[in-house]
Amino acid sequence: MGWTADKLAGLRAKYGEGHGGELHDPHFRKIADKLFSAGGTRQAPYAGMPTLLDAPHVSLDRDAPDFGDMQVALLGVPMDLGVTNRNGSRFGPRALRTIERIGPYNHVLRCAPAFDMNVADIGDVPFRSRFRLDLSHEDIEAHVKKIVTAGVVPLSVGGDHSITHPILRAVGEDRPVGMIQIDAHCDTGGEFDQEKFHHGGPFRNAVLDGVLDPERTVQIGIRGAAEYLWEFSRESGMTVIHAEDIPALGIAAVVERALEVVGDGPVYLSFDIDSIDPAFAPGTGTPEVGGLTTREALELLRGLKGVDLCGGDVVEVAPQYDPTTNTAQAGGQVLFEILSLMAFAPSVKTAGKESDGLQ
Repeated sequence: MGWTADKLAGLRAKYGEGHGGELHDPHFRKIADKLFSAGGTRQAPYAGMPTLLDAPHVSLDRDAPDFGDMQVALLGVPMDLGVTNRNGSRFGPRALRTIERIGPYNHVLRCAPAFDMNVADIGDVPFRSRFRLDLSHEDIEAHVKKIVTAGVVPLSVGGDHSITHPILRAVGEDRPVGMIQIDAHCDTGGEFDQEKFHHGGPFRNAVLDGVLDPERTVQIGIRGAAEYLWEFSRESGMTVIHAEDIPALGIAAVVERALEVVGDGPVYLSFDIDSIDPAFAPGTGTPEVGGLTTREALELLRGLKGVDLCGGDVVEVAPQYDPTTNTAQAGGQVLFEILSLMAFAPSVKTAGKESDGLQ
C-alpha cells in the first residue's frame, strides 16, 4: 500500500511522545525498564566508578569472602611477570575497566547477561609481591579457588597468559576440564631462561598437573614463527586449527569442530587478544600478523552458545602499545561475549536471582 498519512499518524500516536526507554516490544522493554528512570534518563556511560562491563563492584573480605548469591565473578589479574617479549599487560584490567558502552544487550545471543545472572566486579587478585612470579601464581590460584569453592564462575582479565595456569589449577582441581583457546600461539612450550611458568607454557603445565584434558582442548588461530615450539600440543592430543586454515574452512566449520572436541563436559574459554590481527588489536606483547578480524572473533565466540563454561579469561591486552584504545575496546567486547555465553552455561549455578527471561 505504500507510505500513507494513516501510517504516519499511527507512528506519531505511538512514538511521538515519551522517552527512549518506553519500548513496546516486551523483550526490549525488560532491559529498558532496568536502565531508564521514570523520567527517561539513564546514567551516562562515562559517569560513575569504572568497573568491568559496568558490573556492580562488590568488595570482599580477602580472607573470608562472602559471595552471597553471585553467579559470575569478574576479576582483574594485573600481573605480567611471565612475558617473553613486551611487558605491559599488567595494565590490561584497568584499560578494560575504562571502556564504556559495551552491552548491556547482546543482540545476536538475545540476552542481557548482567540482568540474566548475578554478576559483580570483585576487584583484582591481591598479590603479595610485584616481583615474584611464583608467588603471584600461588596468589592467583588461592584467590580463584575461593571463588570456585563458593560455586561462582570466574571470568578474569589479565595480565599475561601465564595467569591461566593457576586459574586452571583451581577450576580443574576436582577433574580435568576441556578448553577452547583462541590465540596466536599454542603456549605449550617448555622451560625458557630457567623458568617454565612463563606465558608461553601454561597449557603444557596444566596438562602435566592433571587439570586440563588435552583431548578436549582445541587451539584456534595459531600462527607465527614459534610453531616449532608447540610439539606438546600434538603429542598430548590437542586439536590445533591454524589461522591460515580458517578462511578455507569458514567460521561455522571451526565452531563445529570446536564443539566436537570439547563435548558436553565443563570447558574453560581462554581468549588471548593476540589471536586478533594487530591491524585491529595492536596493543599486545607478541603481535602476529595474519590473525582473526574482530568480526570473525565475535562470530566464533557467538557460535559457542550452549558450551558448559566453567570459567574464562581475556589476556594480553597491553594498552600502552595502542594509542587508539582499539585493543581494549576489542578486549572489552570479547569479555562481554564470554559473559553472554555464561548465561547459557549449565555450570553457572542456578541459585540466586531468577533469570528475567531475556533470552
